[in-house]
Amino acid sequence: MEKATFAGGCFWCMVKPFVEWEGIEKVTSGYMGGHVENPTYEDVKSGKTGHLEVVQIEFNPNIFPYEKLLEVYWMQIDPTDDGGQFHDRGESYKTAIFYHSEEQRILAEKSKKELEASGRFKKPIVTEIRPAMIFYEAEEYHQDYYKKNPEHYLEDRKKSGRDEFIKKYWNK
Repeated sequence: MEKATFAGGCFWCMVKPFVEWEGIEKVTSGYMGGHVENPTYEDVKSGKTGHLEVVQIEFNPNIFPYEKLLEVYWMQIDPTDDGGQFHDRGESYKTAIFYHSEEQRILAEKSKKELEASGRFKKPIVTEIRPAMIFYEAEEYHQDYYKKNPEHYLEDRKKSGRDEFIKKYWNK
């Protein structure tokens, strides 16, 4: 088993796209990248901790390779937006790929360059590729939010504009 960690705006919307694949063992919402130990959701939302909302994925690379995770990741975000994601604005909602090994760093950089070269987006790709840091698991009520609160999840996702963006840029 390996770990992958992605920041893609609100972590509620980043769990479901990953859990449905064979080889993905666990997807956990949490925080990474900041300077405050054991942050709470309110701390992170304040924008003063340096942490981003992330999902940490435990996966079997023999069944679902890291390159496939990167493909799924890029299709969930607006990689040209450095102010947050969709209707979630601020530091904690920025995008980033946190790599856990040199191999992951190389593959992440390669996938970013390929996306830039594709011409799919007219603006520069601003998603950062950063070394993984301490992962802080989010509060229990954030875990599998789409299952626990399906109506609110669907309403929030619809209002966010994420699905329209995905359809426009990825035809999904």
